[in-house]
Parts: sequence; C-alpha cells; structure tokens
Amino acid sequence: GLLAGMRDPGVAAALRALHADAAHGWTVEELARQAAMSRSAFAARFKASVGCAPMEYLARWRMRLAQDALSRGGVPLERLAQQVGYESASALSTAFRKRIGCAPGAFARQQAQG
Repeated sequence: GLLAGMRDPGVAAALRALHADAAHGWTVEELARQAAMSRSAFAARFKASVGCAPMEYLARWRMRLAQDALSRGGVPLERLAQQVGYESASALSTAFRKRIGCAPGAFARQQAQG
C-alpha cells in the first residue's frame, strides 16, 4: 500500500501532505491538487496504488496516530482529538471504538499494562 503509493509521484505528494498534517480537514479535491491531478483520476490512482480510497487511508492513519499517542500516554483525549483531526474527544472516541474495537481509555490502559 504505502510503498506502492510512494512510487507514484502524484500519490506520493498527497501521502506526504496527509502525513505532514493529519489534523487538516482534507478533501479528495485538496489531495488531488497536491497530486496535480483531477479529482477522479487521483481517487482512482490512489486506490489502485495504495489499496483503499484516500479518505479511508486518512482515517486509518489518524487511528494509528491516536493509538501511538495513547500508548505513550500523557495527552488528554480532547487535545489528542484535535491533533489527529477530530472535532471533539467524543468524535475521536466514537471513531476509535468503531475501528479499533474498544474505547480509547481502555486501549490506553491495556497498553500501560503491557
């Protein structure tokens, strides 16, 4: 996924932008501009290269960032939500529970226990 995407110059430009600022309110149109492509061409090339749609990739990336931060601890959920692109702790908690299968607090406790 990611490595294949990095081999495509346009997709790589969008991936670099996503990784540099996960909290930004990205749209497919904005990412297509980063890739210097039309919206439809970008979406098709991204999915073919990376294996999922751009917004799905962004959601997965945000969850990875949240998991990493929760594993390290010390960041209030409200601040973490803003850092990874969610409007509130509640929105992050809902997305986290849906994708990861448990609440952020439970995940953090599991990580702290080793």
